[in-house]
Amino acid sequence: MSSNNKIAASDKLANELAKKMVEEIEKRANEMTKQKNEELKKVKKEKNEELNKVRKELKKVVTDKDKMLKKVIKDNKQELDKVIEDKDKKLEEERREFEGLEDTNSALLIKERQSSDEIQEARTELIRGFGYLSGEGSMIGVKRMGEVDEKPFLKVCQQRFNGDNVALQHAMLCSIWQRNINDSAWYPFKIVVTGEKMKEVVDDEDEKLKELNEEWGEDVKNAVRTALEELNEFNPSGRYAVPVLWNFEHGRKATLSEGIAHMTQQINDLKRKRT
Repeated sequence: MSSNNKIAASDKLANELAKKMVEEIEKRANEMTKQKNEELKKVKKEKNEELNKVRKELKKVVTDKDKMLKKVIKDNKQELDKVIEDKDKKLEEERREFEGLEDTNSALLIKERQSSDEIQEARTELIRGFGYLSGEGSMIGVKRMGEVDEKPFLKVCQQRFNGDNVALQHAMLCSIWQRNINDSAWYPFKIVVTGEKMKEVVDDEDEKLKELNEEWGEDVKNAVRTALEELNEFNPSGRYAVPVLWNFEHGRKATLSEGIAHMTQQINDLKRKRT
């Protein structure tokens, strides 16, 4: 064989070897690629399965939480509904009880008003009766509240005047000051605050009272002052004297039982005198 043929045969062999090597490399590369793809596919599948598992677990947790929350809400709603129902029942019971109390209170007020009217009527009848029966020095009788006491006026007139002038001046002075006391245009009062209470009292700094004190003395001024206080207590809505059943022994308003007892005694005394 010639050298050229040897070279050609050698090149052919080299080419075949190179071709086989390339084919082998390509085969190995394809196998590796296939293996890698299969591994990736397997990993991806595993990851997807793991992800789906996590999703299912998460969904289950959310579902369980949702069910639990709904149950809690339902239980709480039932409990709340029961509380509201109990409160409504209690309010209804209290409303009925209050209505019952209102009815009772109204009945008591009517009864109290009737009793008060009856007591006032009894007092009025006693006052009328004492006008005929009681005399000077009686322990229980009628006092006209707001009527000026004439004794201090008489005393000062006796000191300043003589003869018939005493009676004349006394009558004039009492008449003038009784008119002043009854005059609603004259308001000799002031408001005094004691703690949380307010009280209306006679104002000693009133000009007319000060002039009366300077001209006729303190006793006369005090008599007018007392009459004003009585009017303010027993007839604040009017400026005229009112008759009141009075306990002269204790210097206070007489009770109805005191008035009845004294009236009974007076009647019995009259009966004994006639027999």
